[in-house]
Amino acid sequence: MEKHAISFTINGVEETREVPSNMTLLTFLREHLNLTGVKSGCDAGECGACTVLMDGEPVNACLVLAAEADGVNIRTVEGLASDGKLDPLQEAFIELTGTQCGFCTPGVLLQARALLDRNPDPTVDEIKNALRGNLCRCTGYIRIVEAIQAVAQEGS
Repeated sequence: MEKHAISFTINGVEETREVPSNMTLLTFLREHLNLTGVKSGCDAGECGACTVLMDGEPVNACLVLAAEADGVNIRTVEGLASDGKLDPLQEAFIELTGTQCGFCTPGVLLQARALLDRNPDPTVDEIKNALRGNLCRCTGYIRIVEAIQAVAQEGS
């Protein structure tokens, strides 16, 4: 199996690794970097549980090859907190009960962070549209949307 040397930034830390040609970013993050906040749900790009940010844009890590991470800045849910302080989205999800089982939460948080970074004051429809690729079987999305709205209103 051919391997590729890649250099990338993961949650603010520069790394260089070798990855097999056929390894997905999801497998690489979970099994080689121990970033288990990235969840393996459908492995087909349908559920959004594996959402990470690549250069600030949300992607399904199950559909991206690890070799494609060369030269890229990757952010996982583990990288949302800064200096021991949760991201305002994480705080809002806790305060407004935007989670239940929590399986979808990392992907939803990253999708929401990308939305708020692009558009600090999204409408409810824009929030729902941004989350259309993130499936949640527990909450019905109401509290998720409310948590994102609360952060937008606070300007974070």
